[in-house]
Amino acid sequence: MNKSPSVQTVTKPPVLFDESHCEQCACGNGLDFAFTFAFQPIVDTDTREVYAYEALVRGPEQQGAFWVLDQVNQQNRYAFDQICRVKAVKLAAKLGMKAKLSINFMPNAVYQAEYCIRTTLAAAKTYAFDTRNIIFELTEGEDLTSTDHLVSIIKAYQEMGFKTSIDDFGAGYARYNILIASPPDVLKLDMALIRDIHQEPNKQAVVIGIVEMMNRLGGRIVAEGVETVEEYRWLSGQGIHLYQGYLFARPGFECLPEPVFPD
Repeated sequence: MNKSPSVQTVTKPPVLFDESHCEQCACGNGLDFAFTFAFQPIVDTDTREVYAYEALVRGPEQQGAFWVLDQVNQQNRYAFDQICRVKAVKLAAKLGMKAKLSINFMPNAVYQAEYCIRTTLAAAKTYAFDTRNIIFELTEGEDLTSTDHLVSIIKAYQEMGFKTSIDDFGAGYARYNILIASPPDVLKLDMALIRDIHQEPNKQAVVIGIVEMMNRLGGRIVAEGVETVEEYRWLSGQGIHLYQGYLFARPGFECLPEPVFPD
């Protein structure tokens, strides 16, 4: 009787991240336009410290985000998304950022989270930036072909140890199905909800409901676009401790502005 050949266990080699392209991405190679970042702090009024800095795209001569995003199309979206991450990590490391770094990502440019994250991981290693301090931020109004695709990205990022955030919540269709399937670590209230909230009962009712929802889901809320002490005081009364807005600091072009905390 012929004996079956013995089965050998094959040990897969560890995954190595190719870092040779990081400097090319950091220089914007692959795009026909240049861009950089401004940083705006997200503050924790409980600790009176900066919780994170959001990386906001800017043109090289301080042009606004729309100037940059108008040049992003279906053909260069993937390259832009990857280059954004590398440039943000590199600049944050150069500025000595110790707080978390919040990077906006484009879900339609992420075809498989585990693969597309490799460039970010390689950049973090190259520029010695702690990946535990990276937050991936999704704009709630992003036009998605599939909610399931977004849920898979959020779950994959969370499993890899990254924090996730949904931006501009309440600006349009609130994706409660995403919150049910894969709650983010952070939910950022759209500034339209925040504006004059201290004297808008209907807005107050909505925000109170969102606060209760996130408390039960175990996530945190950022009140975005806070401009007045009155708005801040009302929101603070609801137990919100994370804020982003002109009341605390304006974005700093290629620098980390220090926030001012109201009394």
